Amino acid sequence: MKIVRVKLSPEAEEVYKHLNEEAPTSKTERMILKAVNQKVELIKTNPHYGDPIGKDKIPKEYTQRYSAVNLFRVELPAFWRMLYTLTEGESEIEIIAFVLDVIDHKEYDKKFGYRGI
Repeated sequence: MKIVRVKLSPEAEEVYKHLNEEAPTSKTERMILKAVNQKVELIKTNPHYGDPIGKDKIPKEYTQRYSAVNLFRVELPAFWRMLYTLTEGESEIEIIAFVLDVIDHKEYDKKFGYRGI
């Protein structure tokens, strides 16, 4: 069985730090942070846990910046989303789940070109 490591992009790391800083005083941030931590553990046990995004729908930002050829979405509380891609690890027995973004619904819609009604 392959080992699954989870890494955060600089953008996801920034949001994660923000959630950690705000969690003691904000119920919403605490709830989102707890969900991110739980989802990371689920991804470690099943790297294909998230909903796959069609290759034609992967934002160019992810393909250009991170060479993402696959993308998975995990829903979080308060309409937040966590987006990650799977890559080969440094050895044959490792998979890297690279968290590209942890974003709110408005940012998610903007990134994927969805418009509000």
